[in-house]
Amino acid sequence: MKRISALTVFLLSFLCLQVSAQESIIGDINYGQLEKYIQAAKENYPKRKILKAQEEAIKTGIPIAQISYLDMFSASYFYRPGDKQAISGPGQTNNPYIVNGIQYGISFNLGAFLQKPFLVKRAKADYKVAKLQTEDYDYALVNEVKKRYYTYIQTLSELKIKTQTAQDNNGVAENARRRFEKGEIPLDTYNGSRVQLSDSNSAKIQTEVNYLNAKDALEEIIGRKLTDIK
Repeated sequence: MKRISALTVFLLSFLCLQVSAQESIIGDINYGQLEKYIQAAKENYPKRKILKAQEEAIKTGIPIAQISYLDMFSASYFYRPGDKQAISGPGQTNNPYIVNGIQYGISFNLGAFLQKPFLVKRAKADYKVAKLQTEDYDYALVNEVKKRYYTYIQTLSELKIKTQTAQDNNGVAENARRRFEKGEIPLDTYNGSRVQLSDSNSAKIQTEVNYLNAKDALEEIIGRKLTDIK
């Protein structure tokens, strides 16, 4: 019985060392890699690409509004040959026009002239709003990438712990089986080791699912496989 107690104490001490070695995930965070994930999300996430495209479309409205200053002017011309008689009534054969040849005319729309500065100002304001909307979404996108990355690192760390625990419990259960077959420990002790092994394996499987979900969520927002980003 003393040998069993000593073995139990040793295993508990070993497990405590394993847990204490993984009690923090801060050391596992790679901020350089995280910045790459953030940049990939800005380049690939569909909603962000839509906002950026809208921003660029609105930006083109500024030069269009500036060029539209020419819309307030209109030009026209009229050509009247001097050697041609005008269409006139019976008995009228003389050219009734004082000016012959090419005649030019330019018109100016005062209302359009007064509107143009405001149209240009509105185009610039619309572009500024579009930029602010993109920047605001970028803040939310960065925070979401960080959140999913931290969750991914957390589940990866938990998976390492659960895997090690399952391996340790498997060793304990195997040792208990041999000792039980030799009659050195009672059935309850042997059954307890089997239950503990089953529980640790179940916990490991659930952690594997959590890890895969976290990995998929991170890849979904960055638009690429984690293995594709070096």
